[in-house]
Amino acid sequence: MSGRESGRTPAAATEITNPDALEVVPGATRDKLEGWVPELATAQELLAALEHAFDYRGDVLITRKDGSKIEGYVFDRRAGKTLADSIVRLLPKDGSPKTSVCYADIAALVFTGRDMAAGRSWETWVRQYWEKKAAGESDISLQPEKLE
Repeated sequence: MSGRESGRTPAAATEITNPDALEVVPGATRDKLEGWVPELATAQELLAALEHAFDYRGDVLITRKDGSKIEGYVFDRRAGKTLADSIVRLLPKDGSPKTSVCYADIAALVFTGRDMAAGRSWETWVRQYWEKKAAGESDISLQPEKLE
C-alpha cells in the first residue's frame, strides 16, 4: 500500500516514522547544583533543598544548629509530619558509619562534591566510540570514567 492509498501523503508517512516528530514531551533537564548554597529561611525551602540533595550524586555539607558539620552522600530521607519527625541519612565522606540528621537540626546545606552524574551520557560514549573507530582503532571498548 502506498502513501496515497493509505490516505496519507508520503511526507506525512515519513513524519510519523521520524522519531523526532513523535517526541511530544521535552527531555528532562538537570539543575547544576555543584557549589549551590540554598537559602533555608523556611521549612519549605529546607524540604526542597533536601529533595535536591537526595537526587544529587555528589557530597553535601550539612551544618547543624549546634555548629557541628557533616559532609557526605545523601542516600535516604524519611519525611515525617514535622521537621522534628523527619531525617536525612548520609554516608559520611570520612568513611565513618552511616549517620542520620534531623531536619529540624539543619542550619545550612552546601552542595560541595562533584556531581558524579553530570556530563555523562550514552551519547558521549557513542561519540567517543565513533571517534576512535574513525581514527582507525580496532578492538574498541568503551569504559566508564574512573571515579575519584
